[in-house]
Order: sequence, then C-alpha cells, then structure tokens
Amino acid sequence: ARRLRPKGGMASTAAVIADGEFTATIYGLIRAGRFAEAAGILSSELQRSSPSRPGLSLLGYCYFQLQDFVAAAECYEQLVALHPELHDYRLYHAQALYKAGLYVDALRAAVPLLDVPDFQSRALRLQAAAHYAQGDLSSAKALVELQQSGSTAGNAVVGEDPVEASDAEVNMGCLLYREGQHEEACRKFASAMQVLGYCPELSYNMALCYYAAKQYSPALKHLAEIIDRGMQQHPELSVGTNTEGLDVRSVGNTLLLHRTALVEAFNLKAAIEYQLGNVQAAQEALTDMPPRAEEELDPVTLHNQALMNMDRRPTEGFEKLQFLLQQNPCPPETFGNLLLLYCKYQYYDLAADVLAENAHLTYKLLTPYLYNFLDAMITCQTAPEEAFHKLDELVGALTEQLRKLTKEVEEARKNRDDETLRKALGEYDMTLEKYVPVFMAQAKIYWDMENYPMLEKMFHKSVEFCKDHELWKLNVAHVMFMQENKYKEAISFYEPIVKKHYDNILQVSAIVLANLCVSYIMTSQNEEAEELMRKIEKEEEQLSYHEPDKKIYHLCIVNLVIGTLYCAKGNFDFGISRVIKSLEPYNKKLGMDTWYYAKRCFLSLLENMCKHVIMVRDTVIQECLQFLEHCEMYGRNIPAVIAQPLEEEKMHSGKNTVTYEARQLRALMYEVIGWNK
Repeated sequence: ARRLRPKGGMASTAAVIADGEFTATIYGLIRAGRFAEAAGILSSELQRSSPSRPGLSLLGYCYFQLQDFVAAAECYEQLVALHPELHDYRLYHAQALYKAGLYVDALRAAVPLLDVPDFQSRALRLQAAAHYAQGDLSSAKALVELQQSGSTAGNAVVGEDPVEASDAEVNMGCLLYREGQHEEACRKFASAMQVLGYCPELSYNMALCYYAAKQYSPALKHLAEIIDRGMQQHPELSVGTNTEGLDVRSVGNTLLLHRTALVEAFNLKAAIEYQLGNVQAAQEALTDMPPRAEEELDPVTLHNQALMNMDRRPTEGFEKLQFLLQQNPCPPETFGNLLLLYCKYQYYDLAADVLAENAHLTYKLLTPYLYNFLDAMITCQTAPEEAFHKLDELVGALTEQLRKLTKEVEEARKNRDDETLRKALGEYDMTLEKYVPVFMAQAKIYWDMENYPMLEKMFHKSVEFCKDHELWKLNVAHVMFMQENKYKEAISFYEPIVKKHYDNILQVSAIVLANLCVSYIMTSQNEEAEELMRKIEKEEEQLSYHEPDKKIYHLCIVNLVIGTLYCAKGNFDFGISRVIKSLEPYNKKLGMDTWYYAKRCFLSLLENMCKHVIMVRDTVIQECLQFLEHCEMYGRNIPAVIAQPLEEEKMHSGKNTVTYEARQLRALMYEVIGWNK
C-alpha cells in the first residue's frame, strides 16, 4: 500500500542543552523514539552552524523514521555532496527518493552504486522497485531475474545470503501479482516467510493475493492474524479506540506503524467487507485502525474513507477524491471511482471535465470497458439516443463473451476438468458483473421516459444471463409494478426477495415491502397484505424494545404508499387519513423519507381542491391542518430534502426543514378553503 508523507517540516523549538551534553541528548531522544524533538533540535543547530556529517546524518535518519522522506532525501543529498566517497549515503539518498515517490530521481541516484560490488545487489533491488512503482513491469522483471541469475558482468549479485534470496522471491511475487498470477505470487510470499519467519508485510501480501482471487475467507484469516499480533505486541498504537469513541492522540506515521502493516490490513479488511455488502463493518474497519490526524492519512485510507462514507457525507467524499487525484502517487482506483460517482450523482459535466483534464490517465488507469461505459453515461445527459446505442454495443460485446464462457463451462463439466471449470466460472461471474451495470444504465433511459412496455421487452431478452441476479429481479419487479396492470407478475418477483429475508424482514427495503402490499391489495389478496404488515409491525416492536431511540420507518412507509395509492385513485378521505395515522407518533416516524411521501399526497389534495375536482369533508380538512401543525412542531431539525453535495448555491438551512414546508402547506390549505378571506 502506498504511504502519504506527513505534511510540512518539524516545528519544534530547540531546547536549551547544557555544554557537553548535546550528543547524549540527541541520542537519548532517538533511543526513546522522540524523533520529532530530535529533528527540531538538529535542524535549529544546523541552521546556526555549517553543515556537518554527524548532524546531517542524524537529521536524515530522524526524518526517515518520521516518514518525511523529502526532507530525509535533502539531508542525504547534502551528505553525498560533502562525502562522495561514502556510498552508504548514496544508497540512503536513493531510498528516501523512492519512498517519497520520486522514482525517476531514485533511479538516477542509484546508478553509481551499480559499479560498487558491495552495493550492487541493493541498488538493483531499489531500481526494480522504482520501475515496479512506475508500472514498468518488464524493466522491473528484467532486474529481478538478473538478481536471481546471480551475475551481472561476471560479478556475484545474490550470494548464499538467504535474506537476499528471499527478497528476490518477494520481488518476483509482486511481479506475478501484477501479472494476475495470484496463486503463484502467494506461493512466493509463503516461501519467503518460511525463510524469514513471520512478517506482517508478507502476510498482508498473501491476503492481497487471496482478495484479488476473490477468496475472502483466507484473506480475512491473514488479516485477523496481522491485527491480533499488532494489538498484542504494540498496545501503544491504540487499535480500535476511534470506533469505541475514545478521544486519543494521533500515533503519527512512524516506521513502527509501517512495519506492523496494521494500516494496510485494516484497509484491505474494509475493502473485503465493502465487496460483501457489509458497509457498516467496512466503516468500522477504517475507524479501528491506529488513530492519525487527517493530514497524516495515507492515500489508500483517504480513498477508502471517501468511498465508504459517500452515502452519509458525499461532499466530504468528493473533496477527498478530488484532492487525491491531484497527488502523485495516488491509488489508481481514484480516477475511475471519482468518475463513476459523478455519474451516479448525475454530475455529468464534471465527469466530462475530469476526463478531459486527465487525458493522460485515461489510457493508463481506465480499462476500455470502463472508458466506454463512462463515455456512454456522460452522453446520456445531452443525447440519450446516442448513449443508448453506445451502451447497446457494450451489451452486445459482453453478451458474446457470456455465451462463449457458457460453452466453456459446459465443456469443462462434460470433460470433468475441475480446474478449467473453476476458471471459466470465475470469468463468467466477472463478465456478468460488467454486463449488469451496462444493461441497467441502458434500461434507465427507458425508465426515465416511462416506457415500461419496452423495458419489459429488454428484461425479457436478458433473462438468459440474469435470471438469478438479485438486482435484475428487483428491477423487473419494479417495471411490472409500474405498469399498473401486472401486479400478479410483480408479486412473483417481489415475494422471493421478501421470503428470503422473512426471519429478518427489516433488512428488506421498505419500498419493496410497500409495493408488495399494494400489489396484494390490487389483486384482492388483502389477507396476505395484512399478514405482511403484522410481521413488519412485530419486528419493529422487537427492535424498538432493544433500541428504543432508533427510528424505524418500514411500516410507516408501507402505510404511506398504501395511502398514496388511495389518493391516486381519488379516495382522498381514506388515503389522507391513512397517511396521517402512519406518521404517529411523530417523534419516531417523521423523517425526511416519510415526509416526502406525505407531502406529495397533500399537494395532490390541494391541486384537486383548487380545480374543484373533489369535495373534501370539513372534518378531513381539520385533521389535515392539525397534522401539519404537528409536523411543524416535530420537524424543526429534520431536513426536507437531501442537499446536493456539489451545489454552488446551498439551500438556506432554515428553509430546508419539514417545519418550513409544513407551514407552507398549511398556508396553502388556508388559502384554498378561503379561511383568510
């Protein structure tokens, strides 16, 4: 995992040190791990006097321990100029440049060491690592193989030293990983660990291989071992204190933290949980890692924080991803994820601007599939027909791949070739995960046009591949429901989703439960609707008993949707009464989502009253006014709509409340009934 340099230099004031005790004080601070204090004193001393070898050497060491690699490189650069005959400083200079992400400079600094037999091996390893970090795998592989061959121009490079041999194994494992040979890479890391003993970084590398191969159980096992060892051996790193809500100081970006691989382990654990759909567990993994200030966070952690908290804090998430994109290096996933999130939130202009401004990253970081998908999504805003054709081409190409892989799976089963079958099934699943988003993006174009019959035809064509896909089944159910004459078909798709989670029904989306209830009612299956609502009510009561302060909206939304249905059919007396009762008690049921459904019914009621389409009894009017007064009372701190994360003109905080909108609706109702005349 990449590391982020701590910002700025050392802002420590030199302490008053007695004559003759300067050296002892500095070494004492270094032994105690107080590198920031030692660096502050050394820096002040060097500013007052001419640069000296001991001072610069110690200062460079302190900066390196603090992972301020740019400052460390500057110290070692001065030492190389002062003492060109001391090759150790050349090596340290090259290492600091590499750690700072200045790979071209690191390669250049390491060149003179290639002619020095005692430093040749380490210089080669450093150059291989720099080429690897730049993505130049062929050059990196050539240097690693040169190491393993044991000769360069007739000189021994890797001798009998088992540590050097293990380093070469690790390097080859890294190359195999980048080439997609995850099993072979894992074996290389395991082989190196047998020689070197347990090493958190190697254990993390093995977990990463399992993750890339989608074998999450063994990956989590390795990560658990890294975390357990880190907690036992280094309690001072305060693992888990952030999640528990304790106020603790930053542990900083120390070399010790780096060696434990705790940050990398927690990031990978978060990624696995996120892939498995356990968003809360992913968020907890990020807060469990040793506490650091935000400016000390490495790029991978910053990226994962942005991604996994996007639903709760989208503005902050976009800011982090935009910041990362300007850094060098940054996680390669940043570019694609930022573009996808812009499209998700329908900021197509921003996505187009980012693509245009970072054309050099397009071919480097985006696969042809992802680029074509993003291009089609951006086109949706201005030319939906053109976007549909672009997506159709992608769907066609992926359909061919899926059919080809289906044949390979059948042949492998017929030949009883387990290895080929496993690979073919893996490729099929990966291709299907590409197919579904493209197909859904294409379907959304018809959805926005409310062309549901055409949507049904599209879904029918894709049944060959997607009939077992949860998202596909859910969207088919929605399409059937929206046609208003295919409620039985909608039930056949909604029911399996609900029954799958029947023992924990609150895991099912409230709108799915509401649509299923409406479908039951519209097909005269009132008993089934009532049974489902009793089940929801029972589970909500149980949850309220264990978590009395938690707001639960499932049954409320079901009743709101049923009330909305009656309002849509013109039965406002019953529909509005159902809506009002569904929000009682207001302190637990009134929320942004529930208010959204309620206000739509009231606006429809007012519209029909204005047009004199309906006559409403006075008792219903009084009930409405009383309801809106209650909403004013309880809705002061409840937002009426979600504020868009990147809007330049923010909504007035006082106007974006349920209270403000309820008051407006009450004023409109008074005006419609002529109360103020």
